Amino acid sequence: MNGINVDIPTLGLVVGSAAVDSINPCAIGVLILMISVIMGQGHKVGKMLFLGGLYIFAIFLTYLLAGFGLLYFLAKIPLFITEYLSIGVGILIILFGFVEIKDYFWYGKGFSLGIPTVFLDRIHKMSKNITVPGVFLMGMFVAGVELPCTGAPYLAIITILSLNFDFTAFLMLLLYNVIFVAPLIIILLMVAGGLKLNAVNSWKQESKGLMRLAIGMLMVGLGWLLILIANGTINFG
Repeated sequence: MNGINVDIPTLGLVVGSAAVDSINPCAIGVLILMISVIMGQGHKVGKMLFLGGLYIFAIFLTYLLAGFGLLYFLAKIPLFITEYLSIGVGILIILFGFVEIKDYFWYGKGFSLGIPTVFLDRIHKMSKNITVPGVFLMGMFVAGVELPCTGAPYLAIITILSLNFDFTAFLMLLLYNVIFVAPLIIILLMVAGGLKLNAVNSWKQESKGLMRLAIGMLMVGLGWLLILIANGTINFG
């Protein structure tokens, strides 16, 4: 297709990073909370699918628009500034990655990445407003406040894509966000198909440590890759 030149290494990086980032305890936990409220109010499966889908779409749209805005902004920065900025972002992402890895071994000790308590309280209050506007606004709010525990891999991918900003970069950003919300869609459909919410919640709690370890290792790898790309050691696309 004219105007689309897919770089296979970059495509693999986007798909792999999005797949690891998508199994994130923050986004999954809030979805479980919302489904439990909907089911607790006695709503039918059809309404749960509609409202759950709306919530997921709000997260998807918010992340996509924010990502595109940042991608466009970074692409307009002069190259010599972008190189230093990319190195700084890479170092920051590596540090965040070490924090996530630390939480696998010593969760709750020292600084951790996650949704601040004040925002968690707000989310719990918003989850009681099971209306179309309320659910959509909650999805947007969650997408904004969960960035501390989901934003670093996304920021790394955006920074890498901004180095070759074109229509293909936008399509890859779109693909990243589709993959990012895919587990939420799967969980919603499985619960609608009869899977007990307690089983989903138990799986999330049992896998939380491994999720953090995987995301932490991803962050360290992405941060280091970003530094190598910025200083010219690696030419990605």
